[in-house]
Amino acid sequence: MKLIILGKPSSGKGTQAKLLAQKLNLKHISTGDLLRHELKLKTPLAEKVESYMKTGSLVPDSLIIELLKNNLPNDDYILDGFPRSLSQAEELEKIIKIDLVIDLFCEDDLIIKRTIERRICQSCGAIYGLTVPSKVPNVCDKCGSSLYQRPDDNEETIKNRLDVYNNETSPLIDYYKSKDLYFLVDGSLQIPEVQELAMKKIATIK
Repeated sequence: MKLIILGKPSSGKGTQAKLLAQKLNLKHISTGDLLRHELKLKTPLAEKVESYMKTGSLVPDSLIIELLKNNLPNDDYILDGFPRSLSQAEELEKIIKIDLVIDLFCEDDLIIKRTIERRICQSCGAIYGLTVPSKVPNVCDKCGSSLYQRPDDNEETIKNRLDVYNNETSPLIDYYKSKDLYFLVDGSLQIPEVQELAMKKIATIK
């Protein structure tokens, strides 16, 4: 099974992708995580994408496709953060057959608030914020390490990212609807509710 999870930045798609991957024994492929990993390693690819990520602009399709080709497994997985544009979706279709596309919808105001309040564990990568705050401020519940805020998790950048999303990614909805692969979920619901709705839909295609 090969799934795609769509949604605006901070819609909860990363959280849901991880939960669904665990539940269904799928590999979780996040282009955002792959890109950040490249940046840490300071690879040649990282140098090409860094300027795009800092401003919230879309990384060119050719670079994302290169990244995915180097990292896609042969078995089942869920794609988180890709495709982001119609051209990317068309390129992806040449590589793999998608079974279902889940779209987590949230209003922009909620997205901005979630983004500004998001904190991430520097050791294990656990995410905290508006929906799931840490028990002790700036301390990870799971491993006790410090939490940090991504440099691009600020209001100016998130507004730019939302503009990019609405202009570039929204056409994907019509594209996947036309292929009868599209499923909309209210991303403002609680995490277990979103997961339950997604699992019910996935069960119909297994």
